[in-house]
Amino acid sequence: MKREELEALRARVSCEALLEQAGYELDAKESTRRAVKYRRGGSIIIVTHDGRGWFDPLSDEKGDVFGLAMFLAQTTFPAAVDAVAALVVFQLSRPEWRPSRSVVADEAIADRWRCRRSPWPGSGAWRYLSWQRLIPPAIIRQAIREDILREGPFGSTWAAHVDSHGRVIGWEERGPEWRGFSTGGSKLLFRLGPSDANRLCITEAAIDAMSLAALEGPREQTLYLSTGGGWSPATDAALAELTLRPGLTLVAATDANSQGDIYAERLRAVAEASGCDWQRLRPPAEDWNEVLKTKDKERREKKMAKKMRPAACVPAASREASPGKSRPLTRPDTDAATREGS
Repeated sequence: MKREELEALRARVSCEALLEQAGYELDAKESTRRAVKYRRGGSIIIVTHDGRGWFDPLSDEKGDVFGLAMFLAQTTFPAAVDAVAALVVFQLSRPEWRPSRSVVADEAIADRWRCRRSPWPGSGAWRYLSWQRLIPPAIIRQAIREDILREGPFGSTWAAHVDSHGRVIGWEERGPEWRGFSTGGSKLLFRLGPSDANRLCITEAAIDAMSLAALEGPREQTLYLSTGGGWSPATDAALAELTLRPGLTLVAATDANSQGDIYAERLRAVAEASGCDWQRLRPPAEDWNEVLKTKDKERREKKMAKKMRPAACVPAASREASPGKSRPLTRPDTDAATREGS
């Protein structure tokens, strides 16, 4: 598994999920938001850093979610990675330790979004999407018309996650030196395309949703979506709401790796629960943006090969004098040649 995949797993799977699956129980009375205590018999594990870290107060053991998987099962790192990957869509039985959202918080998110400009040709976000991610201008302009892109700091781009009423509640942040999600925002769904579409393509990132739209070309009845790499109960509810209409096809266009396959199975369950059709559209590369880059590279290589192809040689027969015509015995810069002895 590549380093990027490991980092994604580390960010998406909480240590609490591992502990709950291993039979540990939450000690709510002795827990705080910053330090969540779990017990199993005489064993105690404290989860820190919003689920990303842990330590054993009875020993020197500590680490991240992979270290916890190795500690609990006394297993190797590859086996620990598989155990963590299997919990990508695991839902904790208790509510997450998060402050309750308020109208003020939602308004602050909306205000931050409104204060940012939409990208324009030559802007930092436009250059990032067009030059580094190779998203075609037509797709960028479509996203701008639908008001789901903003200029982020330092040449980055913001891609909006909206609720069923079209309200921006958070955004994916991508740039040359940065990737993340809006502070205080909520992951739900990035949406590109008509809301009444009968084909829903679910990806893991807004960049991939736009890349797939570019690869497939204009489709009037397709809505391209991104979960932003997360899967919350709110995401489940939003997808369930979208699949209520009859005649829909739900397309699992998630990444071509173990995590993407887990997401695809989760989408299959959503489709079966709603009674709509389901398809697995697995990218031939790691993700759809990689596919788009590969296609562009192949196109440029073919164009270069065509330019470098040598011109066809003129047939020898065309260089001979035509039948019945004699060649003049003169050179361009001299008088008529004289024969020897004339």
